[in-house]
Amino acid sequence: MNLIYNIKDKPKFSEIILFALQQLLAIMAATIAVPSVINQACGTALTASAALFGAGCGTFIYLLFTKSSSPVFLGSSFAFIGSMISAFAGAASMAIGYWGLIIGAAMAGIVYVILAIVIKFCGVKWIDKLMPPVIIGPTVAIIGLSLSANAVSQILPTETSYVSLICGLFTLAVTMLAATYGKRGLKLIPFIVGILAGYILASIFAIIGNSADIPELVVIDYSAFKGCGVFALPDFTFLLGGDLSQMNGAYFLTLFSAYVPVAFVVFAEHLADHKNLSTIVGVDLLEEPGLTRTLLGDGIGSMVGAFFGGCANTTYGESIACVAITRNASTVSIWGAAVACIIFSLIAPLVAFLETIPACVMGGVCIALYGFIAVSGFKMLQKVDLNQNRNLFVASIIFITGVGGMVVTFGAVQIRTVACALILGILTNLMLSKEKVEQ
Repeated sequence: MNLIYNIKDKPKFSEIILFALQQLLAIMAATIAVPSVINQACGTALTASAALFGAGCGTFIYLLFTKSSSPVFLGSSFAFIGSMISAFAGAASMAIGYWGLIIGAAMAGIVYVILAIVIKFCGVKWIDKLMPPVIIGPTVAIIGLSLSANAVSQILPTETSYVSLICGLFTLAVTMLAATYGKRGLKLIPFIVGILAGYILASIFAIIGNSADIPELVVIDYSAFKGCGVFALPDFTFLLGGDLSQMNGAYFLTLFSAYVPVAFVVFAEHLADHKNLSTIVGVDLLEEPGLTRTLLGDGIGSMVGAFFGGCANTTYGESIACVAITRNASTVSIWGAAVACIIFSLIAPLVAFLETIPACVMGGVCIALYGFIAVSGFKMLQKVDLNQNRNLFVASIIFITGVGGMVVTFGAVQIRTVACALILGILTNLMLSKEKVEQ
């Protein structure tokens, strides 16, 4: 791919601001969705602003460890949702409170640190053998395909109105036109253009709906702006309370079983994301800055993110897709996005604005984002000989279990779709490894 800005390039300051906002908008919906899901499931008080602050701080850590050589943003990880819910299950967890989230994320981060040390001394060639392109390609594709239903559901019309569909498709159309036919400036910020266009259209419908008393036309809710003030310090996780003296062996094991196995699964997704990003930027990130550094940045960044926002973090496919579509791999933009994330989390009206972006508008953008993730995976399969039975079976298993939405639960541990598909793909590849195949 011909990049407009390479990893070490420094765009103009005005462009950096736009690129940072675009990255923020690309990752924002998923980042603030995780605390919302946990609050609904457990009756907790995690906030979107704290999650944004934690994501920004975690990304700082990641960029420092990777020597500003890997252009990807860290956000709240969906893979740990089951782990976070488990952290609040039982009397002991309610007494310890939100410290359980911080301790659990620390356990997961330590797994990353251990893996980084192993890779430092053993190298990454064993990983290439364990997960060749025939495994990584379909897994990356599944990351996008497994999210597709979420994007589509956001723009589907209701029984009484097609406004959601109109706004979602309009947002998607503007994004595609800006990315394809826009001048150089517009091609670099198609998501900002698309989201603003969709927001304006949704606002027009809302004005008409409120004026004519037609609630079916109103798909945007401005209530977040009421009494929001100007500046507000987020409710950081470490300030939400909890009695650490109530920690006991049983609860420690609960956290261990909930977080540590998932950390190994997320490691595989970390690897797939960086393989995908490597093909986009034209640099093998597993060699430079190296998988040891990316794992350390991800693991310790996740600890820091959870300390502030409660959510363990991970590299975001949405961020990688943003790099692919805009052809802007400058890590300066990621630094800017991390700064913007922290600033937005502290300024109440900005947080309110993010919260008022209609789901249908974000759905329109996500159709493009998730689609690019899937297509990136398909590109990795181009050099794989699918006439060989081994390759054919490996790819087939990953696609079917991934698209089928396989989720396996062992007690408090839940192995989600992408992880299930990846694990089965690895096992299939190992089982059929006697067949000599050119990867």
